[in-house]
Formats: sequence, C-alpha cells, structure tokens
Amino acid sequence: KSRTGAVSLRLEMLQVARRSPKVLGESGELVADFLRSQLNDDGGFQDRDGKSDLYYTVFGIEGLMALQADVPAPRIARYLRSFDDGHDLDLVHLACLARSWAALPEELQDFPRARMARGLEGYRTADGGYNAHTGAERGTVYGCFLAVGAMQDLGCEIKDTRRLLQSIASLEVPDGSYANQHELPLGMTPPTAAAAALFRQLGATPNPGLGRWLLSRCHKQGGFLATEVAPVPDLLSTATALHALAGLQVDFAPMVEPCLDFIDTLWTNRGGFFGSWEDDQLDCEYTYYGLLALGHLSSCSPA
Repeated sequence: KSRTGAVSLRLEMLQVARRSPKVLGESGELVADFLRSQLNDDGGFQDRDGKSDLYYTVFGIEGLMALQADVPAPRIARYLRSFDDGHDLDLVHLACLARSWAALPEELQDFPRARMARGLEGYRTADGGYNAHTGAERGTVYGCFLAVGAMQDLGCEIKDTRRLLQSIASLEVPDGSYANQHELPLGMTPPTAAAAALFRQLGATPNPGLGRWLLSRCHKQGGFLATEVAPVPDLLSTATALHALAGLQVDFAPMVEPCLDFIDTLWTNRGGFFGSWEDDQLDCEYTYYGLLALGHLSSCSPA
C-alpha cells in the first residue's frame, strides 16, 4: 500500500496488465512463451544483448504474472541474492532489485530491506526529490518515480513527501506537462504520466490540464507520441499515457480502437512486442508495456 492507502505503483500497473488476456485470447500463450525464452540459466531475464539484467528481470517477472503464467521464483531468487543489498548498483537497478523481490512469494523474500532503503536515500537530492546521480541538487521525475516505487516495494516510509512533491512540481513546463529534468525543459509523455501517478500516490491533486495534454499526444493512427515533435508513436508513451489517463479518470474511449490497431502492428507471432515502428528487436520491457496498454484498452471505460 502507498502512503495514502492506495495500491502501490507496482501493483497498480500489474492489476491492469492482468486484464490483457481478454484482448490477447489464445495469443497470450505465445507472449508467455516469449517471456520464458528470455530467462537465462542464472535466473535473470535477458537484456537486448542476451545478458541477465535486473531491469529486464522486473518486466519478465511481471509479464508472466500478468498472464497468470508460472514464475520460476526460486531460480529468480537465487539471481537476486547475488546482488545482496545492491550497494554497488545505480538507482535504476537498485529500484529494480526491490521491485523484483517484491514480486516474488513472501516465503522467498529474505532480503535486506533496511539496507536497501538506506541505499535509495543516497540518491535524495537537495530539493527533496531523487536523481539517478548521487549528490545532485535537483530531482528528476524518473528518479522520484523509481525511488517512491522502490520504497513502497520495500515496505518503508517515504520521508518528507512535502519536499518530494515540490521537487516534482518544479519540473512543470509552461504548457502544463512535465520535463524529466531541469536541464532539458521539454514536456514529454512518460514523465508527465509519471508525475500524475506520483501526485495521486502521495495524496496531491494533479494539474487538471494534464489529461488534456496527454490526450493531445495521441497519434491519428493510434498510439501516443513521446513529444509534440516525435516522428512516430511508441509503446512506452502509449502505455504510460493510458495509465495516467485512467488514474485521472479521463475518458479515452474514442482512442481505444486506433490504439488497439497500433499495438497490433507492434506484435509478432514470436510473442513479443516491438517498442515502435522503428524498432527491430523484441524484449521483456516493451512486451510488458504492451500488456499494460492492452489491459487499459480491454474496456472502453477508464480503470
């Protein structure tokens, strides 16, 4: 549970992704087969070079869970234990270590929660947010999203949420969207969607214009654009935009059919999803985002 009693960031997305089999039908088993094919002997899921990586392991585990497929938890737990408390990991991989542990059965969760939480606090910024770089003055939306999700997964209190919210709010740009970082003040779909989720999780009210801005990123052929000038829509932007719109209770029914058509163009009979029309490699990450997007599109009404 989050600080406000809501379902955590991780579980909120997983609950939606579990609706995807309604759309996939018999193809769901192909997707599960693809995800299983990405699991290495050491218990980690493959990155795009075929090496085990905590980042892709998160999406492999939760993709299988979304499809109600068996997860080889003991094997994965052995891989996770090799990282101990994650003291030599960056923020992204430390958060993924926490998220992976949280997804496994409780009887396997013998990991050092308190030490991992202290490690996460090492990425706290002077303005109260979180940044992938230690010692940074200002937080990023992505850093805050990773850290909040990881603290929830560890079952630890998120401290000083007032300053954390102020850090996120400071990344709003004039059109009402959010940039990921101050050094690049360009509103983008994934950080805007992440900001909306964080405000809701931390008990704040998102800017009411967020929904309109996200709707305006929808491509005429379906899918959502990362920015106003992006050449093609992509699956990350599509999944995160739909998730944010549902959380904001904004109706996206007119976009359901075009988005379903868009996602269909990214699916292959190998079972995985490409990230965009310009992508030529399958992986666990975009396959999971395909499931998340399909979960939201399985019903015309917001989740």
